[in-house]
Amino acid sequence: MNLYLVVKTLHILSSVLLVGTGFGTAFYLFFANRLPAPGGRGASLEAQAVVSRLVVRADLWFTTPAVVFQPLSGLVLMKLAGWPLGTPWIVASIALYLFAGACWLPVVALQWRMARLAADALAAGHALDAVYWRHARRWERLGYPAFVAMLGMYALMVNKPALWG
Repeated sequence: MNLYLVVKTLHILSSVLLVGTGFGTAFYLFFANRLPAPGGRGASLEAQAVVSRLVVRADLWFTTPAVVFQPLSGLVLMKLAGWPLGTPWIVASIALYLFAGACWLPVVALQWRMARLAADALAAGHALDAVYWRHARRWERLGYPAFVAMLGMYALMVNKPALWG
């Protein structure tokens, strides 16, 4: 196997890790925020505390390394394949990556705050306050466009369309 195929394989695997972890953790936190507590009164604080803590861990352990590896491996692939940086589908992919990153950075901060608020509420034995729910709504609103941007990047990288020029 040549270097290009090794880097391409790692690039694809890290993109799957990035999007898969992001979608998976979002799925679980989205539903933990809606899972009824025993007795059906509000969301389950225990589930929110556990899931939000694990979402933060998954971002640290899986998403962050993939976020760093993706552009590095992409640049290596560009060089090895002889694609100029100005290639339209590459320019569009980079723009989508930067857009997704601009959504993801505040999401990470929100996840940390939500995990801390849920842990504190659980330890104190009281319900989550309005701040947690405000963060949760913002977390969700930022997640949708970031996920769509990542899907667009997949389409661009697989199809490599001419786009313009």
